[in-house]
Amino acid sequence: MKTCNRHPGRVALAPLAMLSTLALIACGKEAAPSLPPLEIPVTTVQVVDVPIYLEVVGQTMGSVEIPIRTRVDGVLEGMYFAEGTRVTKGQPLYAIDPSIYQSQVVEAQGRLAEAQTGLVKTESDLNRIAPLAQMNAVSQQDLDAAQAQFEAAKGSLQAAEARLQQARIELSYCRINAPIDGVIGISAAKVGEYVGKSPNPVVLNKVSQIDPIKVRFAINEREYLRFRRRFANIGDASKDESVSDNLALILADGSLHKQKGHVITSNAAIDPTTGTLTLEASFPNPGGLVLSGQFARIRGVEDTLNQVTVVPNRAIKESQGLFEVVVIQADNTAELRRIVPGPVSGKFRVVEEGLNPGERVAVEGLQRLRSGMVVVPVAEEGAQTYNEEQED
Repeated sequence: MKTCNRHPGRVALAPLAMLSTLALIACGKEAAPSLPPLEIPVTTVQVVDVPIYLEVVGQTMGSVEIPIRTRVDGVLEGMYFAEGTRVTKGQPLYAIDPSIYQSQVVEAQGRLAEAQTGLVKTESDLNRIAPLAQMNAVSQQDLDAAQAQFEAAKGSLQAAEARLQQARIELSYCRINAPIDGVIGISAAKVGEYVGKSPNPVVLNKVSQIDPIKVRFAINEREYLRFRRRFANIGDASKDESVSDNLALILADGSLHKQKGHVITSNAAIDPTTGTLTLEASFPNPGGLVLSGQFARIRGVEDTLNQVTVVPNRAIKESQGLFEVVVIQADNTAELRRIVPGPVSGKFRVVEEGLNPGERVAVEGLQRLRSGMVVVPVAEEGAQTYNEEQED
């Protein structure tokens, strides 16, 4: 049996072709240019004094808040203010149709006149019978009856006067005036509605004094001891003008209220159902920027850590409970270094162990960096120092 080899030249050339291809690939790898070092934004480790804050969430409320109630029912026929604006004490706010109450006053006046007439008649009868009784011209029983009718007439007069006074008071309730200076809200009823009975509102509106503004907040038992020692002269703040304003108010958008405040009152005991104590703090509010009903945070400096090292939060990476930073050495090589983190203060964090003052740490590209890599450190654009951030 013969072996057939139709293309002996191709078989011989195949190994040579493969060797040539491998050689070209190897030459191509050697010829590829090396990548330049990464540019890495860095910052310098700072040594500063760091305040430790105690911060709680609260809700704002007016220093005085008075609901505007209708004390009589009827059709609302007038509203004399702009909703959401300031009103002054005594300013007319609402008017309720007074027709029914005016008729009640007229009726009470008629009954008063009737009672006055009855008193005059019984007094006249008594004055006529008394001399006759002394002469035994009439019986003692007739005199006693005349005296009783006179006393009854005086009582009827007093009752009629009281009914008239009550009718006039109810008529006066048809005009509702502002009880205090403050800001009035949106009315719960409009002109033409029947108010004062269910389902229409009895409380028509609310007037709030918002300068100063109060903030009500709750703290747990552990926080209470810390808070009391540091911030609260509870029970004395409303009487002692020397109480220092040691609390800051952080608004819902993260901005800091310009005025500082202090605790003015608290509940007498911790609520056993929630384990919290409710307190109220007062803050000046010129211009009325802060409104009643807003959520805000109260913050106070509980302690100060003196001369500690801090780095931006962005410079620290965490993995499975371990914290690391990337230190850029003097020869621009990267070193992954484990640290012991401390409290957070704004955009910065205290580093208790692992860093030295003046060292440079990377703030970007932390996941790409490995120990021994050579980088090109560049200053972080727009970076703030810790103290600059605190001033903002």
